[in-house]
Amino acid sequence: MNRMNKIIYTLTTVLIICTIVTGCTHVKHKPAEATKTKPETPETQKTILPKPQPSSATSFHDKFAEILKKFVNNEGMVNYSSLKLKRSELKQLLGEFSRLDPNEYNRWLKEDKIAFWINAYNMHTLNIILNNYPIKAPRILSIIWGPYSIRHINKQIKGIDKQKFTVMKEVFTLTEIEQRFFRKQFNEPKVFFALAHACLSSPPLRNEPYYGHKLNEQLDDQIRKFLANPLAFKLDKVKQTVYLSPIFEADWYGAEFIEKYVTDKKFKDQPLSVRAVLNLIIDYVSKQDASFLELESYSIKYLNYNWTINEYPKHGSW
Repeated sequence: MNRMNKIIYTLTTVLIICTIVTGCTHVKHKPAEATKTKPETPETQKTILPKPQPSSATSFHDKFAEILKKFVNNEGMVNYSSLKLKRSELKQLLGEFSRLDPNEYNRWLKEDKIAFWINAYNMHTLNIILNNYPIKAPRILSIIWGPYSIRHINKQIKGIDKQKFTVMKEVFTLTEIEQRFFRKQFNEPKVFFALAHACLSSPPLRNEPYYGHKLNEQLDDQIRKFLANPLAFKLDKVKQTVYLSPIFEADWYGAEFIEKYVTDKKFKDQPLSVRAVLNLIIDYVSKQDASFLELESYSIKYLNYNWTINEYPKHGSW
């Protein structure tokens, strides 16, 4: 009996152990949770901005960049002899002014419209000179004006500023552009420092087009460059004399500065146009020169205008 009890005890023990082991092997493990991806928020999302595209005005102005950069140097001098070999390219570029849709132009900002007319004025001036280059100077007038004066061209074609060309299908002259847009519509006298007249006393021709988005910067730079030219502005402090370019005379461009720049606080002994011009100039010359203009007594004299063509390489007789 004792033996039987031992057997029963042993079997019961084994059965219990097996039951425990079997139960352990069937434990259900909790499945691992899937990694949760945090949804992107506007702050975490990487925004890819489209590449900014130039405006139609900027794209239009860009068309003249290459030829200006290639044939005009930093001083505004033009390599006419080399440019003459590219007359067909220049003619094609000038056609861009004629082909421009007025509806597109009307959508432009005011600054781009001003830039457009400056570029049209300068590019057509360049073309008029090129069409009459090299200069043919009669012997007698060559003695009076010099052999390289654009006055010979002016006389030969009966007025550089009277030559006709088309812009947006309308016929213009240089004079008409100046009167209609620069003196009347836009009322920005700084523009006159951007109009290049193809000679040494003129404001320099930039070797880049004018652009609306940086027009003010370009015009300010033009004024500084022009006033740095002794043919445009110089002081003789010993003789108490200020010499100005004749373009500042009232019957040239001087009167155009009155509305925006005249002052009754300085230069009180000067005529209105001179007062306005001086009030503009003091912001673009050295502090010493500006102080002289504001505080000293002096007389105003106008320089002779040098009509010699703005050409490089320079002629040996210059």
